Amino acid sequence: MATLAATTPETERVAGVPAVRLSGIRRVYGDVVAVAGVDLEIGAGEFFTLLGPSGSGKTTTLRVIAGFERPDAGRVELQGVDVTRVAPAQRAVNTVFQDYALFPHMTVAENVEYGLRVKGMSRRDRRTRAEAVLDRVRLPGLGDRKPVQLSGGQRQRVALARAIVNQPPVLLLDEPLGALDLKLRQEMQTFLKALQQDLEITFVYVTHDQEEALTMSDRLAVFSEGRIEQVGSPAEVYEHPQTEFVAGFVGVSNVLEREGRRFTIRPEKIRMTDEGTGEGETGAVREVVYVGMVTRYVVDLDSGGALVVVRQNLETSSQEALAEQGKRVRLSWRPEHTYEIEKEGT
Repeated sequence: MATLAATTPETERVAGVPAVRLSGIRRVYGDVVAVAGVDLEIGAGEFFTLLGPSGSGKTTTLRVIAGFERPDAGRVELQGVDVTRVAPAQRAVNTVFQDYALFPHMTVAENVEYGLRVKGMSRRDRRTRAEAVLDRVRLPGLGDRKPVQLSGGQRQRVALARAIVNQPPVLLLDEPLGALDLKLRQEMQTFLKALQQDLEITFVYVTHDQEEALTMSDRLAVFSEGRIEQVGSPAEVYEHPQTEFVAGFVGVSNVLEREGRRFTIRPEKIRMTDEGTGEGETGAVREVVYVGMVTRYVVDLDSGGALVVVRQNLETSSQEALAEQGKRVRLSWRPEHTYEIEKEGT
């Protein structure tokens, strides 16, 4: 069986040089600042995610890396080479889109071979390479089918195969799982992460899905209004959010204000007990939402404000959980589970 090498001479990494470096990237459309001075370094072999809501600048940033958008200011480097003014086709990257962008009149194999044919590779060599990469994305024997004969998940894997067949050092993925249902999305998340580790190339992944970003990434950058709010590992960003936006966008978080300072604490870190026990904040359960594995409680505090608490339903039935509504409770948490955050606008 033919094999697809993880690297070729043209994709070899330069020690100590980031796969992608963005310096002062700015992109403006009329009066709208889509990207406002982004600085970012992505290491070779990383699974790096650009995470943020719609309109936050993540997709524009990806398109600047790809060359589909030219920045109004700033510099783009790929493996230490300035490509700011280089055409997309001349950059050592490939892109996978949400809508697959497959040629419907071509077979699966012809779609995968397309980039190799443009490069002038012989028919025999490109067919061998296409068979190898289709095997790698778990689509052996489907080369003669048309895209319309495949499922959504299979079409997405064909798009991946076409993107990696040229063995680019950097693969850009623009919300590639957005069109898939939840179960297939989860399966493809696992598949993509395993594929990236197998290929040992850099993945730059765009998504608005926080769970997807936390599940797949080595590191991620959280975008808001054209700027990066925080960069770090999933655990760092989730457990140590630096701003109120990050605390609220990446998962669910409570924000507390004490003596003019603001702190965040995750709902699952709060212990809820009967009012008469121990120390902590007292209040009443205003709302109970049973969601299967966990129950979410909203507690109005006697001191003002409210906190969200999440409990695993290890031994609790839905009826028992819903019966907690209106109950007087005490909330407590470990000091190390609260983190000071910046106020919005500071």
